[in-house]
Amino acid sequence: MVYLGYMFIFLGALSFLISAIGLLRMPDVYNRMQVGTKSTTMGTLLVILGAICIEPSWALKLILLAIFILLTNPLSSSVIARAVHKDGAALESDEFKEVKK
Repeated sequence: MVYLGYMFIFLGALSFLISAIGLLRMPDVYNRMQVGTKSTTMGTLLVILGAICIEPSWALKLILLAIFILLTNPLSSSVIARAVHKDGAALESDEFKEVKK
């Protein structure tokens, strides 16, 4: 069970790495926010699942933490997106993508 926990933790860390690369590669703030929210939520949940496999006595606390993360990450992302939209941030245009290539 411990090795399964380490595998989940490794997959969570890999998800964080993919999220960091996605933040650097995405063209505008909306895409960056989507990558940052989804990948880090999945990475955090995988790390929590790995910790539950390694230390089952912490399961109740970690499940409560996972529920909190599942409830707050989408909400915070939505609030940030709304603030960015009200501030007037624009999507990257298709013309810029063609010039960028």
